[in-house]
Amino acid sequence: MAHERINSLDMLRGAAIVIMLLLSSPPDTIYPILEHAHWDGLTFPDTAFPMFAFAMGAGSAISMSRREPSTLKIFRRAISMFALGIFLNVAWDICELYFVGVFNFEIFFDGAIVHGRPFGIIQRLAVTYALAAFLARAIKSDVKIFLTAFVLLIVSSAGFHIYAPDNPFAEAHNISGFVDNIFPGANHIYTPTHDPEGLYGSIAGTASVLFGYVAGRVLIKNSSTREKIFLLTAAGIALLIAGGLWSFTDIISKKLWTAPFTLLNAGIDALLLALFVKFDDSKSARTFCRPLKALGVNPLFFFAANCLVLDVLIFTPSPEEGLGLYLWIYQHTTQGIVSTEFGATLFCVLWCLMWLPLAEILYRRKIIIKI
Repeated sequence: MAHERINSLDMLRGAAIVIMLLLSSPPDTIYPILEHAHWDGLTFPDTAFPMFAFAMGAGSAISMSRREPSTLKIFRRAISMFALGIFLNVAWDICELYFVGVFNFEIFFDGAIVHGRPFGIIQRLAVTYALAAFLARAIKSDVKIFLTAFVLLIVSSAGFHIYAPDNPFAEAHNISGFVDNIFPGANHIYTPTHDPEGLYGSIAGTASVLFGYVAGRVLIKNSSTREKIFLLTAAGIALLIAGGLWSFTDIISKKLWTAPFTLLNAGIDALLLALFVKFDDSKSARTFCRPLKALGVNPLFFFAANCLVLDVLIFTPSPEEGLGLYLWIYQHTTQGIVSTEFGATLFCVLWCLMWLPLAEILYRRKIIIKI
């Protein structure tokens, strides 16, 4: 580790990855609070993606304080992340081809996309990282960056209201879906009406990264731990209040990445980061949070590895014909313990814990897999 790492930020990254690992692929019905909100509202798993974006912004602030990245470096990292996201999208089809003998994915054939989805979680992170990095590099002032994030939210919100003033956030008719149907097109988005990681949501998504950037600046301030906790806590409360007030006009929606959704999550993330700063000041709490730190050192690696392992296990044949190995393992371990919801949730917890030994090995050996 070339530079001394900031433990509190690694803990925040680790918390985001834990939620992603925990709820990436439930094998059966789990408790409603552990399911993503269908359209509007905020549930536990809805906090993971924006938390990761927030942490990415904080990490960018720290790295940019050491050395300002060149335009080429920003583009290179964004492109490598986007390419990884595309690969993870294709991995499912590769596994389907290998295990089932069916391949449905084709991309850019004769100048047009015939199959395949170009967007996804890591692709959204790539786009918002690049936009936020360029904005932060140009603006520099923390206050102006904070205000720029609000301007992006105003622009995003205004687009919804201008496009469909009578019902701005209707599931079947909104500006985000309109943009998705232009690019990448109706046949290449996640649902028939919209893509939750499409281009339009990247406007507010960039605000999430910028809020994290300002939080990262707080972490590297030459000030006391107490002052850092106070600033992060005050900002978190202010963002929560702003998100609550904004929710009277706009819905809280992860799938559209609306302004209230952005603000509420940024508030939660700032408060959680303040808590981790406090934990880092206590030896016992720091030891308790070690698994989060271990996962947070290589967050993108664990996200990608989890996706790939799941794809392989879902398609790998099990001793029971017609049943993938992933579901077979679930059915022969925790299925039906206490209840369907409890058994499926317990399986998710065990799946998450399975990654901790690898995280600890990488952490002890100071291995950082940069993506």
